[in-house]
Amino acid sequence: MFSDSRPQPLVECVPNFSEGRDSGAIRAVVGAAAGTPGVRVLHIDSSPDAHRTVFTYAGAPEACLEAGFRMIRTAAGHINMQTHRGVHPRIGAVDVFPFVPLRNVTMAECADLARRLAERVGNELGIPAYLYGEAAQSPERKSLSAIRTGGYEGLSDRMKNPDGAPDFGPAAFRPGFGACAIGARGLLIAYNVNLADPDPGRSRRIAEAIRESGAAARDGAGGGERIPGRFAACQAIGWRIESRGKTQVSTNLTDYRITPPHAVYEECVQLAAEAGTRVTGSEVVGLIPREALLAAGRYYSGTNGAAATTQDVSDSELIRRAVAGLGLDDWTPFDPSRKILEACLAGADF
Repeated sequence: MFSDSRPQPLVECVPNFSEGRDSGAIRAVVGAAAGTPGVRVLHIDSSPDAHRTVFTYAGAPEACLEAGFRMIRTAAGHINMQTHRGVHPRIGAVDVFPFVPLRNVTMAECADLARRLAERVGNELGIPAYLYGEAAQSPERKSLSAIRTGGYEGLSDRMKNPDGAPDFGPAAFRPGFGACAIGARGLLIAYNVNLADPDPGRSRRIAEAIRESGAAARDGAGGGERIPGRFAACQAIGWRIESRGKTQVSTNLTDYRITPPHAVYEECVQLAAEAGTRVTGSEVVGLIPREALLAAGRYYSGTNGAAATTQDVSDSELIRRAVAGLGLDDWTPFDPSRKILEACLAGADF
């Protein structure tokens, strides 16, 4: 998707850090990475309700590694996890830090960058670092949710167990920071579906129904087995957005070619109706690959959801139809030039 005649390798990093309210702290943490030569900021997405910022930058592999180290070091001085409260699962001040291959870089090379960053963070900063995704050193730690089990609040007890020791850094709880999960993965879409409902219970049940891991059998049924979810490559939770008095089904689509946003949206529409509520729209947190929107545009160009011939429809029109069909303007305006990954990369000097 991103190959061209230029040989320079290109890596994307999407660190999520646990600060979404203090603009000064956000500027300091972002600025530490943004000031690294060879790195370009693509997008910053802060949520006061989640108390979290999703920061996207890209650049040469070594520059991205150095920027990540500077960012984590700065976060340690500006974020105090002992006072942090937010709806999003997290284990530390810089909760998760993925390396994503974009151009002329392999996943193995990104995994190596993750291991090297985790080693520096552990050895030089004394911060516990866990490797996940394609950088994981054991199958049990490939899943980010497995590393986050118990959250920040359960981290101290978890570290007392040898199975809970970090891959790098001290196996000792650091209250002010917590820990950091560092890894390598493919392109991921953070995609949330908005409900006109103040009750988070409904959003949680919808999340259980659609996510790959499904839900635990209720009322003792199923002998403790889990009920499978609707979609592969989909992680989901339900939560309440206090500032809006509404709820969301918050998803990570780990492979949008397997499970695209429009499939998740339409299933949530149906499940919400069955639960006695309704979907009002959706949002993308961070950036989205162009092809995911084009696929949605083609879907919404059909009649009653049927496939349609769209060879005479421009990409810009397909994107417009995707934005309308997914309700991406529901809470905030959706600007394709600022939200589509390729558009942001085109505006950067690499």
